[in-house]
Amino acid sequence: MEHESGENQNVAKGTPVSGRVWKVQKEPLRVKSRVVKNKKLTSWELKKQKRLEDKQFKERLKALRDEKEETRQAKIAMLKERREKKEENERYERLAAKMHAKKVERMRRREKRNKALKER
Repeated sequence: MEHESGENQNVAKGTPVSGRVWKVQKEPLRVKSRVVKNKKLTSWELKKQKRLEDKQFKERLKALRDEKEETRQAKIAMLKERREKKEENERYERLAAKMHAKKVERMRRREKRNKALKER
């Protein structure tokens, strides 16, 4: 029985059922597959190469994380700015209900000018 199961495995890894022999059978991408498979290298060279690969891998991950965090911070800043503008407009509308329109417009211009001076 063991012999038959061995033959079934060989048949499964033989020619593809689809008949597309030019297609390359790909191995699944795993982190462990990054290990060097060259037996001619010494153990020190292997360790050195593995350290280098790990360092590059970590740098790539860090770059991706930083990019993600940067987009998140940009979204937060945009949301904050939008809320501030909305609050400011609501405040001016409340003032407009109480005061004359021209006085509210003068106040708005004066506040914008002061804000621009503060930001310098």
